[in-house]
Amino acid sequence: MANSTSANLKLTVQATGENSGTWGQITNTNLLILEQAIGGYSAITVNATTGATLTFSNGALSNGKDQVIKLTGTITGNINVTIPDSVEKTYIIENGTTGAYTVTVKTSSGSGVTWGTTDKGTKIVYSNGTDVVDTNLTKLSSDYTPTLSGILDTNGNDIVVDTGGAIEDDSNNEYIKFVKTASAVNEISITNQATGSAPSIAATGDDTNIDFNLTPKGIGRVTLNGNGKIQGLAEKVLVNGTFTSNVNVDTNTQAVQLDTAAATANFTVNLRGDGSNSLDSSMDVGESITVAYVTKQNATAYYNTTVQVDGTGVTPVWQGGSAPTGGNVSSNDVYTYTAIKTAASTFTVLAAQTQFA
Repeated sequence: MANSTSANLKLTVQATGENSGTWGQITNTNLLILEQAIGGYSAITVNATTGATLTFSNGALSNGKDQVIKLTGTITGNINVTIPDSVEKTYIIENGTTGAYTVTVKTSSGSGVTWGTTDKGTKIVYSNGTDVVDTNLTKLSSDYTPTLSGILDTNGNDIVVDTGGAIEDDSNNEYIKFVKTASAVNEISITNQATGSAPSIAATGDDTNIDFNLTPKGIGRVTLNGNGKIQGLAEKVLVNGTFTSNVNVDTNTQAVQLDTAAATANFTVNLRGDGSNSLDSSMDVGESITVAYVTKQNATAYYNTTVQVDGTGVTPVWQGGSAPTGGNVSSNDVYTYTAIKTAASTFTVLAAQTQFA
């Protein structure tokens, strides 16, 4: 019976009684091929436009049998590196080419694995005899608990976080959670600074003018720990077209309430958080809040006779030393109220009436 050749590494399979006097050399070559398949390395220079075909010579060392292959050379178009059909083998392949074109390692008749135009990395792939398959073992996604032993450098690439994903502490508690908006065009940019300059968090993106929202949860507040500096400020105004003699000023949702309908009676002003929250639950002891109520007056003028906090009457400290005894004819009377929380459900209210005719 004559010698035969193995399907994958093309080893010489010696038949009984064959190769008298030469079997040792054939055996040594087979061992060298096995060594090549286990730990061999080749740097293969590809053709600029046609790529390369890995060779599998029968009973001899050849580049397709190496375990590690580095592809080199300058490419001027998308190329293929071809493995013959029916060969089953694992490879570590580095794309060391230059040129912004794709490199695909594939079988002669099947599909393969592609390095993108800027991907000059290393992949662990295998040929199953029909197609070349990416093991993805070089990707973090294949490791469910990856642990870094050094600094993570993205090398100019982005980090993609799915909506609802988070950065967590070592107890799996969330530091920062990310929520996606479809077709988003605006984002925040964080900029560090050199000595003497302040770092910044800014709204950036495609829009020319865009707000920057800091939103507390529920009736919580945005707290600035330290002194503040404001270059411009706009306050929320509720424009109300209906007069009522019992005015609720919701301090959680507006700083100013403007009534465009003229007053038809004297009125009570009640300071509260909003329709669902009291002012007491919206403030901490040692805090103050200031709001304004603008009431329209016609030929017969009316005024604020009672001030309440959360539906309970209080006696304000009025500017000038005494409470108003009337309104101002044909005027916009502006009432300002500063509520200072001194204890639980306990407030000092400073009030003032000003005529704007």
